[in-house]
Amino acid sequence: MSVWGLGVFALACLAQHADALPLTPFRYDARAQRHYPGDTVVWLDFRKARYYLKGQKQYATGFDGNFVCRNEARASGYRRSLLGLR
Repeated sequence: MSVWGLGVFALACLAQHADALPLTPFRYDARAQRHYPGDTVVWLDFRKARYYLKGQKQYATGFDGNFVCRNEARASGYRRSLLGLR
């Protein structure tokens, strides 16, 4: 494959992932709330690809997550966990 062909292949691979919005993760709930005053802050578990609302059992637990805006999480393909409601 020529150098030109490799460049086109690389751009095609990058274009497939361009539709996901970048997340702005925060380590603390208060900082996330200040950054997103008009939206709900959720705990995003990167490993499970799920997010949890305040009041759910897994909210703010584990080492594989951060606080993010619910709209950003949804736009990036993460889904709400229905388990652990209190």
